[in-house]
Amino acid sequence: MSEDADEELTYAETGVDIDASEAATAALVGAVGDIENTTDYAGLLDVGDRYLALATDGVGTKLLVAEALGDYSTVGVDCIAMNVNDLVAAGVEPVAFVDYLAVEEPSEEFSEQVGEGLSAGAEAAGVALVGGETAVMPEVIRGLDLAGACVGLAPKDAVFPGEATVGDALVGFPSSGIHSNGLTLAREAVTRNHDYDDPFPGSDQTIGEELLEPTRIYADLLPALRERDVHAAAHVTGGGWTNLSRMGAFRYEISDPLPAQDVFAFVQEEGNVSDEEMHRTFNMGTGFVVALPEDDAESLAATTDGEVVGEVREGEGVAIRGLTLT
Repeated sequence: MSEDADEELTYAETGVDIDASEAATAALVGAVGDIENTTDYAGLLDVGDRYLALATDGVGTKLLVAEALGDYSTVGVDCIAMNVNDLVAAGVEPVAFVDYLAVEEPSEEFSEQVGEGLSAGAEAAGVALVGGETAVMPEVIRGLDLAGACVGLAPKDAVFPGEATVGDALVGFPSSGIHSNGLTLAREAVTRNHDYDDPFPGSDQTIGEELLEPTRIYADLLPALRERDVHAAAHVTGGGWTNLSRMGAFRYEISDPLPAQDVFAFVQEEGNVSDEEMHRTFNMGTGFVVALPEDDAESLAATTDGEVVGEVREGEGVAIRGLTLT
């Protein structure tokens, strides 16, 4: 065991400073100038009676777990999910996806595995794969990087307003696990005392396989969401539960959070990570949250696997499990 094995890990200390990342993003947006019809999750282009929507994202350092296990068969699902879920959070139906695979050197084996995941993810999301790009860049890339962009369409009156209302109920939908965010912290935590091929406690999977559990795709929720008066939605990704602030400057009281999968407790214990840091980094069992009137919320929860987890109040921050995140 290393001398610093008992030190408390934070996301910033492992190499990802969320505040610095947000500042850099703001600088980029400021330099670009005005961007029309942009939501927190998708760019919208007016094409007459509809919006054409675009979202882009990647898999992140989850790829390093895949590399360690020699198993890239699921990361394509993550790539599809991270993009599709952003469109769903805007109220947009995803229709097509294009990928970008950058590699240090070409490999038929891992390219085939990536393709299998992309195909599975596209089928689950109901989107068409319309080609992509593979770039060989040995002086830029170590291993590989996988990203993509998704295009969607929505009638103008179907796009969610994007702003919650005081008194709204919050419906949360379970995640499938750690999804594709916070892996820089998770990897550092679990490898302090373990290898990726060690058994995960109480499971027939290894630690690495538990981390590679594909991101849940929420596209199947869109019809049910559109049938109700959804005011805003949040895809709980990088930044963890602070993502709820994308629905407006309110206080989000999470009185009945969904249970967090065992992988989160394992990461927290192995990395000596604080409760606050865990909730600022990971989805903690809930990958998607919707704000809507109470009656609609009860109806939505009754017809999906969602549950009413809290409400929107005056104030600021996210109150969950005894914490207040701002």
